[in-house]
Amino acid sequence: MSLLNKTVSPNSLRVFETAARQLSFTAAAKELRSTQSAVSQQIRTLEEQLGLPLFERVYRGVRLTEAGQALFVSVQEGFATIERTLDRLQHQHRHPRVNILTDFSFAAYWLMPRLPLFRRLHPHIDVRIMTNQGVFDWRDKGVDVAIVFCDERTLATVPRLFPEEVFPVCSPAFLQQYGPFDELARLAKAPLLTLTADQGQSWMNWTGYFQQRAGFNYLESSELTFNNYTLLLQAVIAGQGIGMGWRGLVDSLLESGILVALDTQPLRSQRGYGLIDAHPEVASEAKQALQQWVLDCAAQPQTATQQPAL
Repeated sequence: MSLLNKTVSPNSLRVFETAARQLSFTAAAKELRSTQSAVSQQIRTLEEQLGLPLFERVYRGVRLTEAGQALFVSVQEGFATIERTLDRLQHQHRHPRVNILTDFSFAAYWLMPRLPLFRRLHPHIDVRIMTNQGVFDWRDKGVDVAIVFCDERTLATVPRLFPEEVFPVCSPAFLQQYGPFDELARLAKAPLLTLTADQGQSWMNWTGYFQQRAGFNYLESSELTFNNYTLLLQAVIAGQGIGMGWRGLVDSLLESGILVALDTQPLRSQRGYGLIDAHPEVASEAKQALQQWVLDCAAQPQTATQQPAL
């Protein structure tokens, strides 16, 4: 059992801190809305409990002893720590925060354009977006919700936001200059920009696309390779070649005419983006609100932009 539990009350320490800061029992009493005699009695009792003199009585005031100065520093630090903790807890109660882990492209092309709606619906919830383009470890203690590209096994255990739907995309200027790409053989000869999967990611690549589309054997030999889908799309927009477009990520670029889809019948797979509760054992109304909002947004039908078919 601590000395605090045995003898010293928190109120005595508060009175001591005020008197030590003011170096006046009268000023301390005024701040505490008490009386000078009550403050003097509290200090006297504290000194008796500790067996140490904390103040020296001087003309028109008091002065801290060496022991009093040491206690004053410790008490101030302790109260400051308590106040910071209380402020943090109150802020968290008023503004709970949800940490989302996702990849750069999903954050840029799907999440960020929709996030203002969530903030209007839940202005008291702070959202922090954490991005990573590699293999994700959503079990990190700092992650509340993960939105990641998943294989079939993972999607059997978590909600799927939308399935993988892919099709070639390019800029209108590139299509006008080098098109039409009305045959797979012609498409295969074009500069195809590749998104690498060197960390074991399971998304569709050009080899898989040609094989599943028509049994066409294609050996990837692209002029440009990227490990970041956002940069790949910027290269496509700049007219440097043809990239793979994922439904849900390139929709706004198609609708605005910045990109053109070269196939109106996307190639579908059982993979796709999944919504993962990183710590389901931790209940949070803010986390539940965000997850439900993401699911509601994903359930809205995607706009089917009509473009030339292969």
